[in-house]
Amino acid sequence: MTLFLSGCTADFGEINTDPDRAKDAPANNVLAFVLTYHSDTFYDSWNNLNEPSTYGGQIAKIQYIDEARYNFRPGVVENKWYYGYRTLQNIQEIKIKAEADGATNLLAVAKVLEAYIFQAMTDTWRDIPYSDALGMKDGILLPSYDKQEEIYPALLNTLEEANSLFNQGSSDVVGDGDLLFHGDMTKWQKFCNSLRLRMAMRISDVSPLGQSTVETIMANPAANPIMESNDDNAFYVYPGSSPYEDPWYEDSTGRDDHGMSDVLIDALLDLNDPRLPVYAHPAESDNQYRGFTIGAAEQPNLSTISRIGARFRDDPSGFIPYMRYAETMFHVAEAAQKGYSVGVDAETAYNAAVTGSLLENGIAQADITAYLTGDGAYDGTLETIYLQEWISLFKQGMEAWSLYRRTGVPTTHYVAPGTTYTGHNSPPFRYPYPNNESSLNGTNASPFIGEVVDDFWGKQMWWDTRTGVN
Repeated sequence: MTLFLSGCTADFGEINTDPDRAKDAPANNVLAFVLTYHSDTFYDSWNNLNEPSTYGGQIAKIQYIDEARYNFRPGVVENKWYYGYRTLQNIQEIKIKAEADGATNLLAVAKVLEAYIFQAMTDTWRDIPYSDALGMKDGILLPSYDKQEEIYPALLNTLEEANSLFNQGSSDVVGDGDLLFHGDMTKWQKFCNSLRLRMAMRISDVSPLGQSTVETIMANPAANPIMESNDDNAFYVYPGSSPYEDPWYEDSTGRDDHGMSDVLIDALLDLNDPRLPVYAHPAESDNQYRGFTIGAAEQPNLSTISRIGARFRDDPSGFIPYMRYAETMFHVAEAAQKGYSVGVDAETAYNAAVTGSLLENGIAQADITAYLTGDGAYDGTLETIYLQEWISLFKQGMEAWSLYRRTGVPTTHYVAPGTTYTGHNSPPFRYPYPNNESSLNGTNASPFIGEVVDDFWGKQMWWDTRTGVN
């Protein structure tokens, strides 16, 4: 028996190795996985359509309405947490390999993606594991939590580091795993600095770091380039053949759960907005555009409701919008409106932003001109900038929800009338924490879980300065 056991344990490492599983995937392959996995999991029906897009006021569930009423599935919350940190662990592997190989461009790309995904995570839950969240190799299995007040400045610093790396002009080739910009480092750098603008403006009402970051970027466009046209849009585009199909399209082939919200359709109708037939299909019953109540108490007559437009849901070769040029220019317009030194006036930046969104959606130049001199004209108010930005963010559920939480725009948004949560006057502030955090990481998580009220409310995001909401 002793000889038998010693013979087995001597070769245990070899026996326990799966010969069909890669032990050390090339960084290029890991990058392709990160981009695809994040697109598939954070922009699918569960983590984009069902909750962020309804909380943000753009989509209404028309069947199986529970999620829009805030009746969440714990497994979905667990999964989103897992998806985010799994992706971040893979990005950590890319960083390690890039540093070992002296691959400066790849390291910069990894830092951009890390900041991008951490922002989505903190904007979902607020205070999360950050500083030691990726320390598994160092034996950290129960990470501590960081406050959002600490996370945002750290993310801005990460993006500043990435921009500095891009400015080194390294010749290393990222490779064909770059499914976002296909090796174009100029576009990656523009994405990097546009993200810096997004984060800086998000905290602009709670920290002077917001204004200083914006003015630093805009003072030196050569060193800090931002998106300059729709050619710079950060869009993940699907090949269009199974299993590589756009998640919204894939969902639509087997289900009919989602329609356009009344909040978005009414806003587009009020503005005579030419994007309406792009964003939505008319109702089958009468060929009119009609949204549905978000989180309604009852299901509608399905023939009377506008479904999501062809560009956004009917194409298997559809796209996932990580960030748009239009969004970037709305941040510049807001900064200018607030009196920041950005080298352009608010009206010029606003017109560029609206034009960018309309062009992206195939609107003719004559119609763009008419819109900007008509119902879509700049009126010198932040509310108009915010409303147009919110409209432009269609299919970016997290960003639409975050904009609403920060600004209260659109002002016509409301609490789901079919919800069982009572006493609240605002749609959700946040997601509930996963149950596993309480059971597996309770010592670190408990103080933060204790600040949650009714799963979705309680402590507002750091950057949410609205008063009188609960």
